[in-house]
Amino acid sequence: MSTALVQEQGTRPVSSALLHDGTAVLGRHLLRIRHAPAITVMTQTMPIVFLLFFGYVFGSALAMPGAEYRSHLVPGLLVATAAGGLMTGMFQAAQDSHRGVMDRFRTMPVSRSAVPLGQALADLVASAVGTIPLLLVGLAMGWRIEGTAAEALGAFGLLLLFRFATTWVGILLGLASKSEEAAGQLGSATFMLPLLSNAYIPTDDMPDWLRTIAEWNPISAVTTAVRVLFGNAPVPADAAWPVAHPVAGALLWSLGLIALFAPLAVRRYTRG
Repeated sequence: MSTALVQEQGTRPVSSALLHDGTAVLGRHLLRIRHAPAITVMTQTMPIVFLLFFGYVFGSALAMPGAEYRSHLVPGLLVATAAGGLMTGMFQAAQDSHRGVMDRFRTMPVSRSAVPLGQALADLVASAVGTIPLLLVGLAMGWRIEGTAAEALGAFGLLLLFRFATTWVGILLGLASKSEEAAGQLGSATFMLPLLSNAYIPTDDMPDWLRTIAEWNPISAVTTAVRVLFGNAPVPADAAWPVAHPVAGALLWSLGLIALFAPLAVRRYTRG
């Protein structure tokens, strides 16, 4: 970066630079999403396909009646979709990094935190909008919010917070990836994470070692919290601490991931 650019950046207050530059980067990523409709359609339709498939196929094979399983499944799919921030954050960061976009940003008088922050916020906005079709299909299949309005808002807040947290994890991994292809392969492997949780099936009948892994999976704590706040299921008995105290567990997991991975992602971007 030239001396002039450093001086220009240094004349702005840090908070002002972060707000201005972050908003600009946010707009850039929203335009990017707008001009990539195939990716948007895929990320919005896949959860609906899973809901239809699991709801009508798996539901008939479980002890839960069909309607009860769909009430169990919809919150799990909402959280699994929020966890998808790991994959989208990884892919977009790797794409920008290996196509020279990050290098171009580093030569400009742009706040270092604003670039990954703008990406994370754009993903959050897209995720919030993309959740609406899944909710509508869930309602059409018989799922209902049984809790209060305040509890429902709390559930949606937890979903967005968890999406924001997983996006930061993905951004760091994308910036550290060797290539776009490597990031894509690793991102595809994250599909397994919801399977190792209580998102799709209860953990009660799992072997003890697998149940322990599943209940300490952050997805399980967030899923249980969302189910409880929506009024779809009570807190499971004899569960691990994050699932036995789901709202606290979900908040601690989400805030902990942000506190750990957001500074690491900014540092990785700054170092190049």
